[in-house]
Amino acid sequence: MGKSRFHCLFFPLVRLTSSFRRCPLSKRSLIIAGICVVYLVFVASQVGHSKQHRGRRTGKDRYRQTHGLYNLETNDALPDPIVWQTAGSVVVPTRSNVVYITLKSKRRKPANIRGTIRPKLRRKVRKNLPANSVFTHNKLGTLEQDTGQNKHNFWRNGSWKKSRDGNYKALDITEKSHKYGETESHLSSIRIYSQRAPPWFSAQDVKAMRFLADAKVLRIREVSRGDSPSLLLFESESDVSPADQRHTQRNNVCEGQCGIINNPVDTAEVFAFHLDRVLGLNRTLPAVSRKFSFLHDGQPHPVVSWDASLYPEGLAAGFSTLRLTWGEYQSSLKQRCWHKNISPKPDSGCSSIHHYEWSKLALFDFLLQIHSRLDQSCCGFRPRREDVCVGPGHRAECGDQDRIQLANIVHRDHDPRHLVFNNNKGFFDRNEDNLDFRLLEGIKELPEEAVSVLKSRRLREKLLQSLFLDQTYWESQGGRQGIDKLIDVIERRAKFLLTYINAHGIKVITMNV
Repeated sequence: MGKSRFHCLFFPLVRLTSSFRRCPLSKRSLIIAGICVVYLVFVASQVGHSKQHRGRRTGKDRYRQTHGLYNLETNDALPDPIVWQTAGSVVVPTRSNVVYITLKSKRRKPANIRGTIRPKLRRKVRKNLPANSVFTHNKLGTLEQDTGQNKHNFWRNGSWKKSRDGNYKALDITEKSHKYGETESHLSSIRIYSQRAPPWFSAQDVKAMRFLADAKVLRIREVSRGDSPSLLLFESESDVSPADQRHTQRNNVCEGQCGIINNPVDTAEVFAFHLDRVLGLNRTLPAVSRKFSFLHDGQPHPVVSWDASLYPEGLAAGFSTLRLTWGEYQSSLKQRCWHKNISPKPDSGCSSIHHYEWSKLALFDFLLQIHSRLDQSCCGFRPRREDVCVGPGHRAECGDQDRIQLANIVHRDHDPRHLVFNNNKGFFDRNEDNLDFRLLEGIKELPEEAVSVLKSRRLREKLLQSLFLDQTYWESQGGRQGIDKLIDVIERRAKFLLTYINAHGIKVITMNV
């Protein structure tokens, strides 16, 4: 039975092969070619079907991943609007669509950012006149012309006012809100897509960023502080906490919430704020980029939070600044002042600043190459002709370094142990062979939290997520491509810093003070 079935199946195949052999050579070639064509068509159809099926699956996975900026797990359906509590108030996400940031591979060639970060406008500022002073004078003068009224009319109707401790002029624009109103769009420029902001931002940071970016401007004030550069402030509705009311009443400058409008070229203030929060230092004031309709230059301006506690004796006296020479600073580093909360001896020469604060300042200033605090005479690097320290008398001080005064060492009135990193004008276009290592001189410890971020290779990822929140700043720097160039500079300096730590045996310790 089995043999008969085998013959039934095998006999047609034998006849077919024998007939194929008896065919002419041309017909046999034609048959083989036809079989090959059919086989190729079948294989191509199978490959196209598998690619289409895989594309559907990856598209669905990508949709699931990008449904939140910080990889929140959601269903395939669009989520309902999410409402949550932040600092006692209800906050609603400001976007319904999502843009997910993916990391690119490391570029092989160094980026040339000289044209993007240091515009020609900076070089046109005269050295003997502060840039901020020129900026505020010109801008407020433009406001006077735009309103069509002269200064005499403002004095008569009470719109211009004076302060006791610092002369300032205030222009009320409440009545002209239809022309100068800053709430032209209900869409916030602070983009937070998930239920909470990145973990390095506190609820107060988010609240301050939203205020600086979206608050309605009620009044513009030009504040003169004697020899110090003038300030251009904008004031919004009164929402001052009871703890800050005594500072507000003492200064009599900002009756509500205020922000300081800086020169458009000082965009490093915004980057410095995000870098400070990512590293866990928390020593800078919140800063965002914002365009103002009453400033007709069309450029985004860095806006920094106004903190009245930095002026305990009024604007005329300036910041609560610590006067310290380089020699006294180095001596305080050796004595480890206020370490372990031990009060220093009266004749030790210690300042009120805690020992760990200098380590945080040195790390922060080195990454951004801010020399205006610890090295305002530019003794640790080769300055350029447009730098302020090239002026007469500055470089001559480097011969006697111990007598050089530190500058811009600021602390709050009620918190003399901790520094406030103010006026953070960083330089991204300084070459690696000309870094200011003088900023790290005398430092024997560095904060563990900040160094761990630099070692973890997640600095780029965190900075991208952080800077993405500020849409105006993100777009003003050229989007992802421009932000990547800035982060490239910080990453290269971080490698130099880690090498310096290993070479000099610097300890990395926890600094919770």
